[in-house]
Amino acid sequence: MNAEVLPYHWDNREKLFNDYQYLKDIYENTLKALQKQLNQIHQVDHSLRYWRILIGPWLGYFLQMVFDRWTMLKHAFEKYEIIGCRVVELDESSLIPNDMNAFINLFIKDGWNEMIYSQLLREYLKYDILIESVRQDSIQLNQFHNNSKSFRSYIGRLRRLGINSLMKIKSHYFNQNEYFFLNTYLPPSIEDKLLLRLGQKPKKWKLESIPEVQVNYKMREWVLKTDILVDVFSNILNQMIAKHIPIAYLEGYQSLMVCTEYLGWPQRPKCMFTSVEYSANDVFKAWSAGKTEYGVPLVIGQHGGHHGMTPWAFDEEHQISVSDAWLSWGWSDEKKPQIIPVGNLKAFGHAVDYDPNGLALMVEMALPRYSYFMYAVPVAGQWLSYFEDQCRFISALPESLRQQVLLRLNIHDYGWRQKDRWMKHIPNIKLETGQEPIHNLINKSRLYISTYNATTFLGSLSWNMPTIMFWNPNHWELKNEAIPYFELLKSVNILHETPEGAARHMIDIWDDIPAWWQSESVQNNRKEFCDRFSRIPENPLDKLETIFHELSTKAKIQW
Repeated sequence: MNAEVLPYHWDNREKLFNDYQYLKDIYENTLKALQKQLNQIHQVDHSLRYWRILIGPWLGYFLQMVFDRWTMLKHAFEKYEIIGCRVVELDESSLIPNDMNAFINLFIKDGWNEMIYSQLLREYLKYDILIESVRQDSIQLNQFHNNSKSFRSYIGRLRRLGINSLMKIKSHYFNQNEYFFLNTYLPPSIEDKLLLRLGQKPKKWKLESIPEVQVNYKMREWVLKTDILVDVFSNILNQMIAKHIPIAYLEGYQSLMVCTEYLGWPQRPKCMFTSVEYSANDVFKAWSAGKTEYGVPLVIGQHGGHHGMTPWAFDEEHQISVSDAWLSWGWSDEKKPQIIPVGNLKAFGHAVDYDPNGLALMVEMALPRYSYFMYAVPVAGQWLSYFEDQCRFISALPESLRQQVLLRLNIHDYGWRQKDRWMKHIPNIKLETGQEPIHNLINKSRLYISTYNATTFLGSLSWNMPTIMFWNPNHWELKNEAIPYFELLKSVNILHETPEGAARHMIDIWDDIPAWWQSESVQNNRKEFCDRFSRIPENPLDKLETIFHELSTKAKIQW
């Protein structure tokens, strides 16, 4: 295209970190203001923790994304003499999410981001330019909530209400005072044994979908007011929140409360434990937030990599801030006593084999083309630099070794067209599009190649599978406490800072990988790293039983 792309403001990673610190303060001030506003609207008196659990993930994502879009518009006007702009006319009501899960599906798409940019441009920045509207009638941007509900769906809702009413009656008699486990990341056999040790039969709880409610613009005629002086961005944010807050927290809040009453979940749980549902599942968040008001402990388990390694991560900080206990995969922080090192929950009781004569499995990642919540990863268009590194690695291998690499693409493409890019750059590469379970692929492989700092290499290292890692350290920053552990991996050629370095090491070891991998230095360093970030204890059930027993015993629950 005959166009110039504006330099991205967060290519300056120091600015990215400083902006994160700035936005943390705005988040706290805004959350306190929303607590007052929503308590008043809904005639309730919920604590700041309650609203942090329920709306905190959305608020953190939203303000960080709006700040990014606002900053880029400002930079455009500062750098160029702009006289006009075209914006797409959209049905903005279709871009108000019903709940957090709907919001996650919206913000990765062009339509929602077009709306945010155009609102900022027309309503808040107010530069003296000609704005031309472009109609796009045929776009169906959102199907999360719809004005016309079929008779069948209406009957379905009545049927679910009836079933859930029976479940509530049943729960009143049978589930009054139990541990509540939901998507814990523990293997089913381990979870069942833990519940038996805690004195109750294992149960699989039913997840309920969020009620769908229509937008009521009268309920959105307010501007958020904070108790402190606000700057330009905070003022814009305070005006935008009422327009964009998910329906479940405003018009649909009462329906959400009714839903939580008819779940059939324990009325008086001893403790609540999840590793997944703390962010996108508003039914669980509303239910658990209500129980914490009575003193029921909320336990969140680490559900992936990157935790404990990164100098900034909104999602990690949110999880720890709302939980009474946060179960890590091995790391701890003396400033955050609620972090309890347990081990890699996902890997307990689960072993894998690998094929000494198999392929090299190289696992790829993809991130949204637009920034979302902030943490130390490639942001937005920086993914293109990541992709270039992947091509450099494959290109540095001799043809004979390229044929031994199976490239597993991320199942989420986010509009990057990963497959097409690979076919253009290296047409004969073997591709797997993320459909086959990774354990099956590992069983067919002799070497695991990790290209980003996240979950998968923690599994391969804890399973003692030969692993090579490489990534750009400027896009995957580490906090000071984690650096010595990654230096252990560097010193034995597990971790490399350049694609070429990783490729050279693969060439050197390919014909006799065990000679390298089983050496004393590699195994000692691997074990020390795993003990910190991906521990698999001999008796994980003993530790878990103690944690939950102590939490429920010490909890001061007041019904």
